[in-house]
Amino acid sequence: MPVTALYASLLAPLFILLSVRVIGARASRRVAIGDGGDAELVRRMRVQANFAEYAPLALILLGLAESLGTHRAVLHGLGLMLVIGRAAHAWGVSRNPEPFVFRQAGMGLTFTMIALAALACLAGALPRLA
Repeated sequence: MPVTALYASLLAPLFILLSVRVIGARASRRVAIGDGGDAELVRRMRVQANFAEYAPLALILLGLAESLGTHRAVLHGLGLMLVIGRAAHAWGVSRNPEPFVFRQAGMGLTFTMIALAALACLAGALPRLA
């Protein structure tokens, strides 16, 4: 699944960056567990957690769609939507004050990608069930 591998490899550094930001905030504020009541740490934690909540399902759907023979152009379109969506969301939510348009665009792209990837999986799976 080379297309899925490509987009997973592009998303991995973003997840590492988001994780390092959380670790750095925890270390500088001496907070081992939880958020210590620090609003900036909460924001960083939520950005990382949101990524961890959506990216795995999206990549699984992308991989399944690829394994079912979805056209590579469609797969690349989905992969780009995911990378751009996750990056836009992370950048937007990481800012204070938050440029809400990036959060909205990021989630919109992510939700659209998940829905379209699910449809691609359905289209690829249904004919094989008969």
